Amino acid sequence: MPCLNEADTLALCINKAQQALRESGVAGEIIVADNGSADGSQKIAGGLGARVVDVDVKGYGSALMGGIAAARGRYVVMGDADDSYDFGELPKFVDKLRDGFDLVQGCRLPAGGGTIAPGAMPFLHRWVGNPALTFLVRAWFDAPINDVYCGLRGFAKSHYDRLDQRCTGMEFATEMIIKSSLLGARISEVPITLHPDKRRSHPPHLKTFRDGWRTLRFFMMCTPRWLYLLPGLSFVLIGLIGYALAFPATRIGPATLGAHTLLFASLSILCGYQAILFSVFAQTFAMAEHLLPEDPVMMRAFKIINLERGLLASAIATIAGLALLFAAFLQWRAAGYGPLDYAHTMRIVIPGATLTALGVQTFLSSFFISILGMTRR
Repeated sequence: MPCLNEADTLALCINKAQQALRESGVAGEIIVADNGSADGSQKIAGGLGARVVDVDVKGYGSALMGGIAAARGRYVVMGDADDSYDFGELPKFVDKLRDGFDLVQGCRLPAGGGTIAPGAMPFLHRWVGNPALTFLVRAWFDAPINDVYCGLRGFAKSHYDRLDQRCTGMEFATEMIIKSSLLGARISEVPITLHPDKRRSHPPHLKTFRDGWRTLRFFMMCTPRWLYLLPGLSFVLIGLIGYALAFPATRIGPATLGAHTLLFASLSILCGYQAILFSVFAQTFAMAEHLLPEDPVMMRAFKIINLERGLLASAIATIAGLALLFAAFLQWRAAGYGPLDYAHTMRIVIPGATLTALGVQTFLSSFFISILGMTRR
């Protein structure tokens, strides 16, 4: 149980957990990971027989990391100490873990069979925040859950050690789900009941907009494919379509697509290519630092595309671009360095400048990706 000034409800939670352990015959310990309480929570926990672990680094995730690291059991069940979760439901989680699941997530929402008692969850959390974030984690990471923010969950200690969790704030809980899904862990979900928060001395630690944004931000950081790659590919495709229409000066109704269309198309290609490169940067760094598990598609791509081939592609694009720019210069020289027919000349200058820029980007990025891919000793 992570704890920060939970004197109002801590005893209730510990008593329920102790009763659940006794009645189910589960051998276990109750750990209170205290994050600097100043209301006597430590004394309450110790007086009831719980093991108090002091965690100096502030944050919900930090407290949980400290408590989990100190846990001596094969399985760990974590839950908030505000009495909104009923620790009497603990046997549900243990049974699923004994069936071989790596992570067992509680579900408070009706979509997964859960129950929300009147007044237990704010309107925005129930109908906007939780459903939206749960939809994203299911769509982006294929997580088989219906309630991403439920803080009552159980997991095998050995599985947790594989996750190498990093988030020290509220994102800790979603980081666990994302990494478990990416690693192909066996995940199950059990319906639970959410009760109203019984604390009276201070408001909930969760801040709706701050923590909602931090969770969404973490989602995006964990999925370079959705944040960078797919938008980048879309921009490149739009740019290529623009080129295909502008080169033959295609007419669409009263409009003629010409040099200006080429310029916009080049902008789209350059922005898209940069986004694709950022996708590779982010994925390479995340895999090298074990922030994310290895991506099989990326690993296969690295076997085909290496530094030398990147440099070769860079040289081809740069030489082609410079050749076009030189051809435009020759046209200018042939005109006595006077005014040019820009509608004609820009059809050479714009692709030449674009290819040159792509070549330089590829040259620099090839070395940068190689550096990111180096593993530390």
